[in-house]
Amino acid sequence: MLLAVLSGFIVASIIPLIGKWLKGKWSVVMTMLPLTLFVYFLSLIPSLPADQHLLASYNWVLTMGINLSFLVDGLSLLFALMITGIGVLVFLYTSAYMKGDAYLDRFYGYLSLFMGAMLGMVLSDNIFTLFVFWELTSISSFFLIGYKNESTASRKSALIALAVTGLGGFFLLAAFAMLGTIAGTYSIQEMIGSGDQLKEHPAYLPIMVCLFFAAFSKSAQFPLHFWLPGAMKAPTPVSTYLHSATMVKAGIYLLARFTPVLGNVPEWNNTLLIVGGFTMLYAAFHAIFKKDLKEILAYSTISALGMLVFLLGLGTSEALLAMLVFIVVHALYKATLFLVTGIIDHQTGTRDTTVLSGLRKVMLPVAIAGGLAMLSNSGIPPTIGFVGKDLVYASTLSSEGFAIIMTVVAVITNILLLYASVLAGIKPFAGKLPSTLENTRLPEWRLWLPPLVLGIAGLVLGFFPHILEGGILGPALNALVPSAAEFHLQLWHGFNFVLALSAITIAGGLLLYRFFKPGTGASAILAKLHKTSPENIAHLFNRNFRVFATRWTSVLQNGYLRIYILTIVFFLTALMAYKSMTKVVVSVNLNKVSPLTSTELVVMSILIIAIIYAVYTPSRLSAIAAMGVIGYCVCLIYVFYSAPDLAMTQFAIDTLTVILFVLVLYRFPNTSTIQVGRSGYVTVWFHWFLDRWLPS
Repeated sequence: MLLAVLSGFIVASIIPLIGKWLKGKWSVVMTMLPLTLFVYFLSLIPSLPADQHLLASYNWVLTMGINLSFLVDGLSLLFALMITGIGVLVFLYTSAYMKGDAYLDRFYGYLSLFMGAMLGMVLSDNIFTLFVFWELTSISSFFLIGYKNESTASRKSALIALAVTGLGGFFLLAAFAMLGTIAGTYSIQEMIGSGDQLKEHPAYLPIMVCLFFAAFSKSAQFPLHFWLPGAMKAPTPVSTYLHSATMVKAGIYLLARFTPVLGNVPEWNNTLLIVGGFTMLYAAFHAIFKKDLKEILAYSTISALGMLVFLLGLGTSEALLAMLVFIVVHALYKATLFLVTGIIDHQTGTRDTTVLSGLRKVMLPVAIAGGLAMLSNSGIPPTIGFVGKDLVYASTLSSEGFAIIMTVVAVITNILLLYASVLAGIKPFAGKLPSTLENTRLPEWRLWLPPLVLGIAGLVLGFFPHILEGGILGPALNALVPSAAEFHLQLWHGFNFVLALSAITIAGGLLLYRFFKPGTGASAILAKLHKTSPENIAHLFNRNFRVFATRWTSVLQNGYLRIYILTIVFFLTALMAYKSMTKVVVSVNLNKVSPLTSTELVVMSILIIAIIYAVYTPSRLSAIAAMGVIGYCVCLIYVFYSAPDLAMTQFAIDTLTVILFVLVLYRFPNTSTIQVGRSGYVTVWFHWFLDRWLPS
């Protein structure tokens, strides 16, 4: 287990040694890393019954109770299979998409590092190892998003993504520190048994807020969603791997993992319902006004993530099952559409939907993949997307309170997402091929095979949804709801109200695509609304904070030593005044203080004399010598109090400092003017000392 988690880091560390071979035809060999891991995790399915888990623990920081504990249960196995399975196709796709890139080896190193970090995060049972891997995903994604570092837009997008997700990491650390202290354990599995204690604790609300902030920042929930569209400046393999299947679902995993610990409380469920419901509707509405394929997919991804949070907020067994199925559905169709978009951009040089059409005539396999992804995204039978959409509607209809409102919100969101899926999966391939694209050709198989495999997988799982039941989704649901009833996924449930809602969704989305054509007026309205958007507010805050930081630094960090000393003295004086005003008496028990020895008195006397001499001597050379005496006296004090390591360090530093100061003075002019107290300026002649003690 440990080797499986660390394999990505090991390969990333080896790549600099074999990088020159990865820039050519041997780059496809890198696909073996995720493929081997995918096969390994598949082999764990038979040994993982629905009510059990596998735990591997390795000692790490014993004094703090932090171990490298890796848990394989249904939930972590689902994410591990998704990370490695999508990773196989992304690694293969990268070998062709980025062929000839001067830094292809570096790119594979970042991908391997990111895959290892994601696996470590979803498999960690210890909250602090989970945090370490969580931060590693942010760091590795920063390098991937900003891979085109010569581009200002890429660098800016990478910094924004790192700032938002890094801030979320800070809140996650705070939540974990409180959780570990209250529960008395750092193991997530052991915390499940302390769930009632945690929910009744006064710190429950701060823990929940910190955890939500971390999850919302990583999974792009409103108002922390704005970093995701900007991250689309990254190469297509990055957008596919990070922003459809893996990193953006890290927040979803975090919420799902801690639902048994902190969930089923009104504050928890209602917050997720409100934030997820608003995010999925808000992002889906924005997606229909975009023309760039990557922007369409970015906002539809945010909407899908909002739907996952929304289902977690419902909290019922039916809703959590719908959430698990939709995780698989979204990973399949969204990865397909991202890969298709990359092929279109790679072969035509544009992602503008207004100029793309007729590409099915020259890229038929890609068109088939896009069409299958559109069917799954739209929830059209016989795809697995249809099964997932039915489960979503069934869970909203069976919810307690506001069932009609939540169902209407889900239907409207799916109608808008269907419109977006037609734009991304059908529009570029339908119609007449324009003359400007007549020279477009079908790319090599390493580009079109991965999206076609994903598209076919969505179709096969629709016909045979039971493939996901017992081995994957059953244990995953059991990890969230141990008392969940047995379920069976079916493509056809007969004629019922849920089927009617699916028909309304399909008809509504197709009619919207037929009659709605966003014009310049709608774009102008959105541009005005952008002034009050979270992104614009964040940029405004950033600019004002930089101005404040500049002014603050110019006052307190202006390079003048006297200002630094004045600040320290002022703070200490204010602190002592506060303590005096609050009548806090600080007492010292002199009985516990050991008496001074004669040796200590001699050293302290020499120390005091050297300090006074260094302050008042007019000779810089003498002041340096006195400072050396002070340092050596401190060394002796360390020796008296049994700290030889500190004494040796102090001795080395003081000796080196004295030598350096003397060498600097040796290069000074033979005369120097210094200020001593109130007596004004005194001319000091000390070249005699230099000639005597440092002869040339």
